[in-house]
Amino acid sequence: MFEEWISSALVCAGAFFYLAGTLGMLRFPDIYTRLHAVTKADNLGLGLLAAGLMLRAESWPAMIKLALIWMLALVTSATACYLVANNALRAGLPPVLGRYRSGSRP
Repeated sequence: MFEEWISSALVCAGAFFYLAGTLGMLRFPDIYTRLHAVTKADNLGLGLLAAGLMLRAESWPAMIKLALIWMLALVTSATACYLVANNALRAGLPPVLGRYRSGSRP
């Protein structure tokens, strides 16, 4: 019974971080801050979801699979974030500095 409450709390917290990452992606001004919001919040959200599901897993192999899925997502999301940001920088998309775009201050 106690494990179910903890599991539900972890899953709800994970969903909250997914929602926060989505709002950050929609609200932030440039690709770099959007990538940061999505990568950080979604990694934490997935970790909390995986931890919540691990408490409900019926076997050790299922728990290990959930942990490996989270580890794989950590590595791939960091790599994908770097590649997208690097390509955006090479394409000439400047980061937003304060209220102005880089190089366009009066």
